[in-house]
Amino acid sequence: MARERPVGPSTRALYVISVAAELAGVHPQTLRIYERKGLVDPARTGGGNRRYSDADIAHLRRIQELTAGGVNLEGVRRILTLEAQVSLLERELERARAEARDAVAKTHRQYRRDLVPVRSETLPARWRSRGAT
Repeated sequence: MARERPVGPSTRALYVISVAAELAGVHPQTLRIYERKGLVDPARTGGGNRRYSDADIAHLRRIQELTAGGVNLEGVRRILTLEAQVSLLERELERARAEARDAVAKTHRQYRRDLVPVRSETLPARWRSRGAT
């Protein structure tokens, strides 16, 4: 499962496979298996060596958490895919809510601009009788 790589300090690929494996609490061969299964997609150097970021390490720890709970690798892949989709949908929902809040606020600002208080004595006589209920 190839993940998006947003640019930032936590996504900078720093760790060689042995260090990443130690940080994630797994054997380096396990990382290679995860890569073959599409669970992780480390960055590569010009020479083809794997490099793992802090975000990759967090991802590997999540995989370990799931497998320790008894989930097989195919289940892990599906769970990670669903978690990514949920995260995307939550961001979209928050964007839509913000847009709705902005639209409501804009409408309310227009109401305040359009409505002008009028004293009844300034109204024409024929309108005063209707408004004096």
